[in-house]
Amino acid sequence: MNAVDTTAIRAAFEDVFDQALVFHAFSDYMRDYDLFIYATADPSTGIQPDHLRYRFTHCVRADIHTAVSEETWARSLDERLVTCDEGVNLDGYVWGVAWQVLYPGISLVERSPETARWSAALGIPFHHAEVRTNGHNLDLVFSDLRVDRLGPGFSPFAVPEGGPDFKIPLS
Repeated sequence: MNAVDTTAIRAAFEDVFDQALVFHAFSDYMRDYDLFIYATADPSTGIQPDHLRYRFTHCVRADIHTAVSEETWARSLDERLVTCDEGVNLDGYVWGVAWQVLYPGISLVERSPETARWSAALGIPFHHAEVRTNGHNLDLVFSDLRVDRLGPGFSPFAVPEGGPDFKIPLS
């Protein structure tokens, strides 16, 4: 999917309603923001599961905050909760399941002063997405959305040999 409009963005969001968000972060070049989603259908449909990357291009704002209540956090500090096997029988949020349910899902926020400001400043359209899960809530201000299917072994980041190239970007 390339250069999508708001109708196509909304449709892409609906496609992954109630699916599994397995990872999210800025891309390795740090301009775009990625959601990695495992999408499944009822097995009786015969539709195979997909690993998808939702790439929010030209992401000028990515705010992430917890969706877990303070009461649940208070019960979820035990390090055993970061692994599913150890945490499954404890009283708390089991961080170790290693995925979050995209519910109530992803929605597109109608016009906002922030998206209007960025659109005017850069000369390209900007959008605001709210991503709501049972673990984190994200607010993303971005220009476009690209959806890609990912194959086995895909890795969003690898530690480079010798560290980063210390070139300083021009501002």
